[in-house]
Amino acid sequence: MASEQHRRKTRVGRVVSDKMDKTVVVAIEKKVMHPQYKKYVRRRTKFQAHDEQNECRIGDTVLIEETRPISKSKRWRVKATLSRADLA
Repeated sequence: MASEQHRRKTRVGRVVSDKMDKTVVVAIEKKVMHPQYKKYVRRRTKFQAHDEQNECRIGDTVLIEETRPISKSKRWRVKATLSRADLA
C-alpha cells in the first residue's frame, strides 16, 4: 500500500551533456499546442541527473527517476540506458 502511494516520477529523455563527473544533463521534449496559432510547438526541459558509473554519453536515450536531493541542482538519477548513441 505504501509503495503505491509514493511512486517516484520517471521521465525518458536524451543526454545533451556529459562533461561533468557523475552527472549528465538530460533534455525532455514535449509538444504543446500554441494558444493562439493552434500549432504544436516543441518545449524542452533540462534536468541534471546522477550517473554513478559515468556510462552515459551524448545522444543516449535514458530513463531518469526522481530521487532525494544529491546536490544543489541534482534531483534525478539515471535508472537505465534505453538506447546508445551511434558513434559515426
